[in-house]
Amino acid sequence: MIDIPAQGGSPVLDEAARELQAAQHDARVAFDCIALGDFDRAHTHALTAASTATRAVTALAAALAEVGQATGR
Repeated sequence: MIDIPAQGGSPVLDEAARELQAAQHDARVAFDCIALGDFDRAHTHALTAASTATRAVTALAAALAEVGQATGR
């Protein structure tokens, strides 16, 4: 997994980056489980990846709102 720090040191962007990395990991595990024929575990990890990606989207929306408030938009 690649560790990519958010630019500008925003805690909200840092959280979004962490959530996306977690989603990437769970998606990879799901992919590997499918290849191994473990469909129940693949399903579990796919659901986890989806919910983690949703949390990343929420964090990014919060970051956009912060930027909008800072710029007066």
